[in-house]
Amino acid sequence: MYKSIAIKVGSNVLTRKDGTLDITRMSALVDQLAELRRAGIEVILISSGAVASGRSELRLPADETAQMDSVEQRQLFSAVGQAKLMGRYVELFRDHGIHVGQVLTMKENFAPGEQYDNQRQCMSAMLDHGVLPIVNENDTVCVTELMFTDNDELSGLVAQMMHCEALVILSNIDGIFTGTPTDPSSTVIREVPLGTDLTRYLQAERSTAGRGGIQSKYHTAQAVAAAGIHVFIANGKRDGIVTDVLWHPDRIPFTHFLPH
Repeated sequence: MYKSIAIKVGSNVLTRKDGTLDITRMSALVDQLAELRRAGIEVILISSGAVASGRSELRLPADETAQMDSVEQRQLFSAVGQAKLMGRYVELFRDHGIHVGQVLTMKENFAPGEQYDNQRQCMSAMLDHGVLPIVNENDTVCVTELMFTDNDELSGLVAQMMHCEALVILSNIDGIFTGTPTDPSSTVIREVPLGTDLTRYLQAERSTAGRGGIQSKYHTAQAVAAAGIHVFIANGKRDGIVTDVLWHPDRIPFTHFLPH
């Protein structure tokens, strides 16, 4: 059994089609993470959803958003949405008697040095005192050249920094397929030995609610597996997905990147 796990959940998992937070899905995810905690597993959550949540909360007219550039929109929506997102997590985890702490970070914080050490010490202190860290990019101050590619990249850096034994990346697909996911003849690639090249199987489509896509998840998984960490790409829309991936893998499809 893994002793420490990072869970990354994408915007497409946490939001409905209209962009509003899917509280039922969030609650189910929290229930699973609480179950892991009860089993003695350290859990770090890397959560998207702030921008999508803020956009649906404000519902600005199209002509008003058209006057803002993409950075301004992201800063505004994330500032509103991150507060709403964390508020929901606080409420849901409180029902399980779990304290959570917010970690808003930037790419520069992962360069070797004082900022890196301070960030790691902060999250270590949280875990030592039973606090579950919830990590997201600090979109309110990041500009384009300083942003992570997406939260897949962020989750990989966090998993390596905190020496997690496994990283579970939750999206709205079951994993990496041998063809187009909607093609009935396509199947999920179950295991990926270290160094295996899957680029011919990657589709170009990107997430509708977030910045990432399957190519980003693949590259993150490769890098993290090379660092000795198990990586799973799975469908966060499936009920009980986290506990099934870890404890009942025969029940559901997913792609598992094997470490060295």
